[in-house]
Amino acid sequence: MAQPLVKKDDDHDDEAEYSPFLGIEKGAVLQEARVFNDPQLDARRCSQVITKLLYLLNQGDTFTKVEATEVFFAVTKLFQSRDLGLRRMVYLIIKELSPSSDEVIIVTSSLMKDMNSKIDMYRANAIRVLCRITDGTLLTQIERYLKQAIVDKNPVVASAALVSGIHLLQTNPEIVKRWSNEVQEAVQSRSPLVQFHALALLHQIRQNDRLAVSKLVTSLTRGTVRSPLAQCLLIRYTSQVIRESGNNTQAGDRPFYDYLEGCLRHKSEMVIFEAARAITELNGVTSRELTPAITVLQLFLSSSKPVLRFAAVRTLNKVAMKHPMAVTNCNIDMESLISDQNRSIATLAITTLLKTGNESSVDRLMKQITNFMSDIADEFKIVVVEAIRSLCLKFPLKYRSLMNFLSNILREEGGFDYKKAIVDSIVILIRDIPDAKESGLLHLCEFIEDCEFTYLSTQILHFLGVEGPKTSDPSKYIRYIYNRVHLENATVRASAVSTLAKFGAAVDELKPRIFVLLRRCVFDSDDEVRDRATLYQNTLGGDGSVVETDKDVKDFLFGSFDIPLVNLETSLKNYVPSEEPFDINSVPREVKSAPLAEKKAPGKKPAGLGVSSSGPPSTVDSYERMLLSIPEFANFGKLFKSSAPVELTEAETEYAVNVVKHVFDKHIVFQYNCTNTIPEQLLENVIVIVDASEAEEFSEVFSKPLRSLPYDSPGQTFVAFEKPEGLATVGKFANILRFIVKEVDPSTGEAEEDGVEDEYQLEDLEVVAADYILKVGVSNFRNAWEGMGPDCERVDEYGLGPRESLAKAVNAVITLLGMQPCEGTEVVPPNSRSHTCLLSGVYIGNIKVLVRLSFGLDGPKDVAMKLAVRSEDETVSDAIHEIVASG
Repeated sequence: MAQPLVKKDDDHDDEAEYSPFLGIEKGAVLQEARVFNDPQLDARRCSQVITKLLYLLNQGDTFTKVEATEVFFAVTKLFQSRDLGLRRMVYLIIKELSPSSDEVIIVTSSLMKDMNSKIDMYRANAIRVLCRITDGTLLTQIERYLKQAIVDKNPVVASAALVSGIHLLQTNPEIVKRWSNEVQEAVQSRSPLVQFHALALLHQIRQNDRLAVSKLVTSLTRGTVRSPLAQCLLIRYTSQVIRESGNNTQAGDRPFYDYLEGCLRHKSEMVIFEAARAITELNGVTSRELTPAITVLQLFLSSSKPVLRFAAVRTLNKVAMKHPMAVTNCNIDMESLISDQNRSIATLAITTLLKTGNESSVDRLMKQITNFMSDIADEFKIVVVEAIRSLCLKFPLKYRSLMNFLSNILREEGGFDYKKAIVDSIVILIRDIPDAKESGLLHLCEFIEDCEFTYLSTQILHFLGVEGPKTSDPSKYIRYIYNRVHLENATVRASAVSTLAKFGAAVDELKPRIFVLLRRCVFDSDDEVRDRATLYQNTLGGDGSVVETDKDVKDFLFGSFDIPLVNLETSLKNYVPSEEPFDINSVPREVKSAPLAEKKAPGKKPAGLGVSSSGPPSTVDSYERMLLSIPEFANFGKLFKSSAPVELTEAETEYAVNVVKHVFDKHIVFQYNCTNTIPEQLLENVIVIVDASEAEEFSEVFSKPLRSLPYDSPGQTFVAFEKPEGLATVGKFANILRFIVKEVDPSTGEAEEDGVEDEYQLEDLEVVAADYILKVGVSNFRNAWEGMGPDCERVDEYGLGPRESLAKAVNAVITLLGMQPCEGTEVVPPNSRSHTCLLSGVYIGNIKVLVRLSFGLDGPKDVAMKLAVRSEDETVSDAIHEIVASG
């Protein structure tokens, strides 16, 4: 028996709320389903049994083929009942059972009879069920009835036919597309729901024809849509047309903007909001265009409806990321939302205020947030912490109050993700705001006294070892670190020992004290702690058993590990034990993304190298193994870099070709990956003819043709050039694909003996300066920069001219140099007028190079840049400046 539902009230707060379906079993329900076969049907009982069957199906229970068939045939007998409620349950269970094609025939006649019934409820539900269970053959038989239903006077019937059309479009698009005239007529319906469904179906029918969609939007924006739901859909389609038009240079030229602005005065709140959201999401939206949308969103902030307040503040939060000044007029309204009962609204209001507030409002906001933080969940607290971090970077002079706030909430209760977000924020502020270093490090030291998370403790200790020795008084951190050796688990104790050693190596005055502390750690109960203490004690020269210079010690403790761990792991796995030891210099330094061609759909674009795309190192290694297997390339030396594939053909062309540039010290090899996408053709003697007239310093030395290129079977052809040794030589190459084409008999798959010589024009290929620089990151840019020294530093200033934004200027220079951005500096904060970007890499010849770019806006649009380069060779520093000067 099903358990009764116990209603919860004030006297039963601790009691459970039971489901009416608690304890039902599939076997018992299937037994109950025999009531469907009774001569005198009990409609109420049959409905209850169907409800239980639907519950089981929706809870994930599966019926065997026999069980489903028996239930289906029993259910079909219920069509003889005239009870409306039972009939609706019958429709539902038939849809859920999804009978096979041979079983559908049994129920088809009953459903078609209901389709033509005088009872509208029967007609609508019969249409939905038939379209759900029918196949293409039966669909053609009932197509006439479906077309009539679309334009039926009853909105329930018309909506059922339209929704069924939306579902059928996925499986039988040819049939549904024939209904365009009826759907177009339904768009003019007076029923809001019919108009909504008709517009959705009409758009889906035309969605692959951009011109047809544009015409549809043009005709409907003239005022023929009355349904608020349909109006919201139309606004979305209009936004899509605006985005695809790409005409965003001037507000006056933007198509359909007047329609969106007119929707802001609609009587329906959902239409107003949809229009406001669409305007705020336009590409390159101007302040003038934003103003009316921000105004209506500001009105929604004071609405009595929580959903409107949430929608408005969420949209304003997104706008504030790109246009914070446009949202400042709403700050007073948003401050009142900090105390909103809905914590989601309050959190969004806080984070938006933090993005849009000015320096004078920081202290007032901090007071409000302090009371607010205790009332929200960790996931909302993380959002607030990240917003505070951005605010502190925006107003560095306010670091004291913001750092104190972060320190206070760090000592409160919270989960791992929340505490990690706070620690990460403090670390970023210490790195980016020099004045905040000492107070921030002390806050972190105080936190690890009571930190319950091993991972956070070890990360803080590691960071202390890097930044602590550089402060004015490093000795004040030793007590906090040494306490971890006695009061923590083995993992944290080992990390504390390493941190102590770093202080001893970096600060000569502390070395004797550190040596004594390390000697005490030698007797620790954990092997790892003892081994580290012994190693560092000897390294610091306490007993004279290991003789090393100060530079050796610092390199050992502070040296940056510039090899990507994923590359090292792959190289170690591929290493075959032999007499030759593992050479760490053989590990690739570049972090490569998967080849573009391997991300394309099969048969459309060449798959490039025929190897697994399991990860970047395997691709790099495979390229090198493949090139070394070709005798003509074997004496080219070690491969320095392989580029990502560059497409030389457009999508959906008959031949797909991309090229990978392999750079050696004195040579460059072009690997052309080719795919034949025509089933009726076989290509033979495939070769790329390369014209290097615009690349005078390159001379062709070898080309390797592809013997045969069948349909949808990628192959490679190669062309090698010699170039000046060790120089970043650039040039432009014209390419023509030449081959012999043979017709293939589709029935036998055999190719004709005689072929015709043909050629295909490819896009030009450029070798640029970035091809000679590996993207190699450094874990600590400041240490790497200081370690490089100023001897080979070159500094100069450049005017980059007018740019659309500071972010685009930064991205342009990063792309030009082809180096690895460090520490997230490639991201430019919104509305910044200055920015510093840090880059690192390895220049051809395995020469490390570091770049510090300082950007600033000189006037409204002009961008000025200061370029500082340090490398191991002054000629490389000069070369980087030449690249920028000529780029």
